[in-house]
Amino acid sequence: MISSINPSTGEVLAEYEEYSDQKINECIEKAELAYHSYQKTSLNKKISLMLNAASILEKQKEEFSKLMTLEMGKPIVQSRAEIDKCIWLCNYYSGTAEHFLADEIIQTEAKKSFVSFQPLGIILAVMPWNFPFWQVFRFAVPNLLAGNTCMLKHSSNVSGTALAIEKIFIDAGLSENIFKTLLIPSLKVKQVIEHPFVKAVTITGSTPAGKSVAAIAGNVLKKSVLELGGSDPYVILEDADLIEAAKACVTSRLINGGQSCIAAKRFIVVEKIFEQFQDLFVEQMKLRKMGNPFDESVVIGPQARIDLRNELHTQVEHSIQQGAELLLGGFIPEGKGAFYPPTVLTNVNENNIVFTEEIFGPVAPLIKARDEDDAIRLANKTVFGLGAAVFTKDLDKGERIAKEKIVAGSCFVNSFVKSDPRLPFGGINHSGYGRELGLVGIREFVNIKTIFMG
Repeated sequence: MISSINPSTGEVLAEYEEYSDQKINECIEKAELAYHSYQKTSLNKKISLMLNAASILEKQKEEFSKLMTLEMGKPIVQSRAEIDKCIWLCNYYSGTAEHFLADEIIQTEAKKSFVSFQPLGIILAVMPWNFPFWQVFRFAVPNLLAGNTCMLKHSSNVSGTALAIEKIFIDAGLSENIFKTLLIPSLKVKQVIEHPFVKAVTITGSTPAGKSVAAIAGNVLKKSVLELGGSDPYVILEDADLIEAAKACVTSRLINGGQSCIAAKRFIVVEKIFEQFQDLFVEQMKLRKMGNPFDESVVIGPQARIDLRNELHTQVEHSIQQGAELLLGGFIPEGKGAFYPPTVLTNVNENNIVFTEEIFGPVAPLIKARDEDDAIRLANKTVFGLGAAVFTKDLDKGERIAKEKIVAGSCFVNSFVKSDPRLPFGGINHSGYGRELGLVGIREFVNIKTIFMG
């Protein structure tokens, strides 16, 4: 059985029966039949279906927000914002799909030559619990508009959300099996990827999980897109607006309880302003309230699971043993739930565990750099490459550093990193490959077909 457990209380919310191998195969076969039928659907009709989904999200926003908060502990205000972002994505791609998927005429010696974008078939998505609606919608909406059918293997602790999303698309007018949730454990992902009807796979998750999925997909020559972990550096230079930088850094570190692949995770501050920034940073961390995620004033709810909270605390303890100094937090609160307080560590060096590993929770390591060049060196000293940010009043310098010097899939200047339907999103190195969102996102899982008419 698959259990959904409220991380605030430890209460079992629901239990779901895992799909048998026979049922998995039946779902895939039905999705393949649905795919061939779906090809007869016009793009205008597909757009209207995505707009219907946006309307359902709007009408049932409170219901879906509460479900998210119950299943994985996201503060209710942030849950509503996540639904709003899904609505934005539906509307954005509904307004751009015709342009993004239109044939591209290429002038050659032929009477006519062009590039056409054709769907592939069934695309499997292996999705995480931390943004349980957004991650799925940013995969599903562009792929459904491109003409693919979608299968979802969601994190087991948000199975209720996974089924709710399936129902949204059915209620929006998609026939059954065009979007299908599979209630399966991770061990059964391999057989889904290897099924001949499944044409590609995308995963958002940890680097080890991404490596496993990529190896399976590669062995059967199927395309994969990996959006994996990160250890995003935020570089604060001497001429930065320190108050605004501290606010942005703390906001990024604590979004979703720090459980975000693109949360700020390493704060690299030049020596001359280190003490001043540290004081401002700790002050901002102290302002963020932790507690019941249904309390509108709460910024930090529980971690998604007790085991994840305990792993986080172990990382903090090891960091202190390695010489880091604890300025705030760093303890397991009494009482029920997977809570962990905002935590700040200073005197962190480049060999410390909170520098070298991804820290998935409200823990902030402050790292002192000698100067700008040293800060950039430290920012790039990571196996990851998802997001990064630079804070400076010199916008020309900020742009140059963001574009040319920091190695990451995204680099923001004077702002924290966030995904946006209009902009490509993804990483390099151990943060994965491929892109979601924007123009390139809708073209990741299509056959980019060249037509030449002599």
